[in-house]
Amino acid sequence: MDAETLPYALDLVAGSGVCLSPEKRAALRNSLLLVRRDYRFEQVRLWGRIQGTRGAYYIAEGVGPDRAGARSRLYSLNCVEWSLLPPPNEEFTALTSVLKGRFQGDPSYEYEHYEKKEEGERPYEEEATNLIKEEVRLVSAIDQIDKAVGIVPRGAYIKSPLGPVHENRNFEGLSLAEAKKLSSYFHFTEPVNLKNKTLLEKADLDPAIDFLDSLEHDIPKGSWSIQFERGGRVVVLRSLLWPGLTFYHVPNTKQHGYIYFGNAEKNLDLPFML
Repeated sequence: MDAETLPYALDLVAGSGVCLSPEKRAALRNSLLLVRRDYRFEQVRLWGRIQGTRGAYYIAEGVGPDRAGARSRLYSLNCVEWSLLPPPNEEFTALTSVLKGRFQGDPSYEYEHYEKKEEGERPYEEEATNLIKEEVRLVSAIDQIDKAVGIVPRGAYIKSPLGPVHENRNFEGLSLAEAKKLSSYFHFTEPVNLKNKTLLEKADLDPAIDFLDSLEHDIPKGSWSIQFERGGRVVVLRSLLWPGLTFYHVPNTKQHGYIYFGNAEKNLDLPFML
């Protein structure tokens, strides 16, 4: 959600339980505008909130001219003071993949990871291999959620012949008929399924607009919920795979965005619930 239109956007997703007090809304908007100025970002968005047992992390991200390029992410515990997070990498993902359970809400908290070591047929006792900071786990969780369920409407962004992705100035929003289809929404991350399509399947695609993976082929099928709210004036998509992710779009306008309010816990039972 863009910091400029934050109060209005939060009202549109309030039906999903995304509620903040007026004081926090004002603090978030003002502090994010200062972050944009201090870090010289072209745009700053409120990514969401990850709730821990002893506190919550408010997450923001700043982007440059290339909207699909590397994003700088920050976290705050009080909606006023922001700290920069390190960029995600494969090492962080491998380290945190063994951690389960909820976040604590303290970035300096350290998890102890135990691993059984065996030599031949004789098992040894568990030994602590390393300590993993919660800040590292936070980086990996945000990156995993964003890659899995961070979405945009089709046509909102355009890819230039040189590679960078920019906002499409000619985008006037999806029609009501298009807004009902999962094929009208794309994952805003590096495409995977698109690379596996044949030349015949790519023949009807516009390379400037259809350069991302659509939601219609997501696995498991049925992992998205589409609803019209406010008398059909707002379309809301909710992820059932990552409960807490809410996307909104006002048809026939440029207004769209998504926010995550949850515990950063994936619903692994979803295939058995559909």
